[in-house]
Amino acid sequence: MHSVYPGNRVGHMHAIKLREPGGPDNLEWVEVPDPRPGPGEVLLDVAASAVNRADLLQRQGNYPPPPGASDILGLECSGTVAELGEGVEGWQVGDEVCALLAGGGYAERVVVPAGQLLPVPGEVDLITSAGLPEVACTVWSNVVMHANLAEGEVLLVHGGAGGIGTHAIQVGKALGATVAVTAGSADRLDRCRQLGADIAINYKEQDFVEVLRDETGGADVILDNMGAKYLDRNVSALKTNGRLVIIGMQGGVKGELNIGKLMAKRASVAGTTLRARPVDDKSRIVADVRERLWPLVAEGAVRPVIGQVVPMSEAGKAHQALEEGGVFGKVLLSVRG
Repeated sequence: MHSVYPGNRVGHMHAIKLREPGGPDNLEWVEVPDPRPGPGEVLLDVAASAVNRADLLQRQGNYPPPPGASDILGLECSGTVAELGEGVEGWQVGDEVCALLAGGGYAERVVVPAGQLLPVPGEVDLITSAGLPEVACTVWSNVVMHANLAEGEVLLVHGGAGGIGTHAIQVGKALGATVAVTAGSADRLDRCRQLGADIAINYKEQDFVEVLRDETGGADVILDNMGAKYLDRNVSALKTNGRLVIIGMQGGVKGELNIGKLMAKRASVAGTTLRARPVDDKSRIVADVRERLWPLVAEGAVRPVIGQVVPMSEAGKAHQALEEGGVFGKVLLSVRG
């Protein structure tokens, strides 16, 4: 259905649409109707979006958007407020923001609930800030709000070289934790150390359970993107009262849990997702991120790590780069060239 602007002008924009589930070549830059903000929503002119692993899964047909969400890919963006929906307070047209989305980010415009907006922090530029909302809300909600990482504890981050990992390293250090990471090459581990990682483990050559046991006695909090493949070893790597938080399933969905080992450590295992949470829940996370994490970003203690910036119209190339595994940090899609 075409949306109608005041004056009966039908508005259109360009967006990346999926021709059919499959490879990166199925992503097309096409004209679609403009979205319109409803009550409590804000319309953004998008400056940039970012590529997340969930986008790759959706492109392959394995991760449909939640009910009511846009079928356009993109879980975060940055941009300028273009229009306020009814009842929105605290924002003005022209504000530079970044936003957590349930979908719709790979487009020239997007509608977002006002509670999922964040101001562009400190000296971060508008394009770069597109790489912050998803990682910031994921890491903060899991490591801090759920697992309650405390100063002096040990945080293990799997996939330390990715968007989530590079952010989690810095958050852990800013909170006074000892941070251990896994990655698959010496170069990527060196770059993790430059971000503050204390212990860098090559998962292709070393057993992270043994390394942690020798170095720290184990981990208090583990942020895991692998799922089934690492489940038993993650439980082995936990200290007494340790907290394992699973946020990804790159290593499969079904694993065997040794409940006796878990109980002996009085440990916990949690699995979480961000995208499908209701707006109120996401807004609560965003508010906590703005209050407690954003000052750390503004002062430079936690900074976005950007590996590549690709024109949004060439989103397929960005997906291919992420799938090939050579990118350190986030891949951004810029609307403005």
